[in-house]
Amino acid sequence: MYLVNKATKTIIVFLLVALQADYSRQALPLVINTWGFSNSTLRAHQSLTVGEFSAVDALVEGCSVCEREQCDGTVGYGGSPDETGETTLDAMIMDGTTMNVGAVAALREVKHAIAVAKHVLENTKHTLLVGNQATDFAVMMGFQRETLETDRSKEMWEQWKTNHCQPNFWTDVIPSPSMSCGPYEPVSGNSVNSNFWSSSTIDVDQKLKSEEPEFGRYNHDTIGMIVIDSHGHVVAGTSTNGARNKIPGRVGDSPIAGSGAYADSAVGAAAATGDGDIMMRFMPSLLAVEGLRQGLSPMLAGEAALARIAEHYPDFVGGIVVATKDGEYGAACHGLTQFPYSVAEGNDSDTKVVVKTVNCRKKRNL
Repeated sequence: MYLVNKATKTIIVFLLVALQADYSRQALPLVINTWGFSNSTLRAHQSLTVGEFSAVDALVEGCSVCEREQCDGTVGYGGSPDETGETTLDAMIMDGTTMNVGAVAALREVKHAIAVAKHVLENTKHTLLVGNQATDFAVMMGFQRETLETDRSKEMWEQWKTNHCQPNFWTDVIPSPSMSCGPYEPVSGNSVNSNFWSSSTIDVDQKLKSEEPEFGRYNHDTIGMIVIDSHGHVVAGTSTNGARNKIPGRVGDSPIAGSGAYADSAVGAAAATGDGDIMMRFMPSLLAVEGLRQGLSPMLAGEAALARIAEHYPDFVGGIVVATKDGEYGAACHGLTQFPYSVAEGNDSDTKVVVKTVNCRKKRNL
C-alpha cells in the first residue's frame, strides 16, 4: 500500500509540474506596455502570433503604431515642443538575450524613432546616438528628413510663449524664470540685482506654484513596452517625445538602458514612464529586474523600485510595468490615482487586448 501511495503521489506531483509548465507556455507570447495604448499592444502581439516576427521586430511594430498615432500627444511627432517650439524624439530597444542596446535621443526631423533605434542596435557597435548626428545616421539608414511640427504642436508652443513661458524647467537664474522667457544667466554673487532675486524667489515661486511642470497622462507619457516571444526571448523598449517645454537638448530616462527599460531573458523585463529627470537618477527598470532576480513578484519588484525614488523625491510621478521571463506580470505607480497598462498574452491568433489598472501610492505617503 505504501508503494502504491508513493507512486500515486509521484504521478500527481509530476502532473502538477507538467500543468504548471503548460500554463507558463500558454501565457507566452506576452506583450505588456505602459498606459492604455491598446493598438500598439495588439500590433506587437499579432506580429508574434500571426506574422511570426522576432521579438525585436514585434516591439518595433508595436511602438511604431504609437508613434504614428501620436499616442496622447506625447509619443511621436507633433507633441511636447521644447522652448524653441521644436519636437524631438527619444527611443530605445534592449535585447535581453544578447544584452545589446540601441537607442536615439533628441532625434530631429525623423519620425520613426524606434525603427532608427533598431538600426543602432543591429548596424552599429554603439548604444546611443543623439541629436543632429542621430539624424544623419538615420538618413544613411534610408529614413527621410521631415518636419516633426504640426499645427497642434505650434499652437501649444505659442500658448506657452503667450503665458510668459510658464511652466518651465529653469532654476536659480536671472531674470526670474517664473516671470520671464529669458535669455537667462546663472544667479551669482556678481549678478546684477542678485540680492533682489534671491530674496524674492520664495514669494514668486509660491505665487506661481500652479505653473510648475506636471507629469502624467497627456504630458510626458512614454510608451514603454515589454515583448516576450513563445521561446522566452525577452526585449523591452521605449518611445517618447519627452517633456513639454523642455530646455533644448534635454534627454530624459526613456532612451537610457536600466532607466526607461531593461531586459534580461534569464529573468524578465521592466519599462517605466513618468518624471524622467528624477527617475533616471535611480535606474528603476534595472532595480525592478533585479527585484525579480531576488524572487520578488512583478508588482512587488515594481513597487520596490519606485519606493527607492520616493525616499528622496516623495512628490515624483511615475509608473512601471514588470514581467518575468515566464509571462507573469504586474505594475506599480506613484503620485497618480491609478495607472493603466495594456496586456495581450497567449498563442491565440485572435488576440485580445486587456487594459488593466493598478492603484498608485500617493505622494508623500509611500
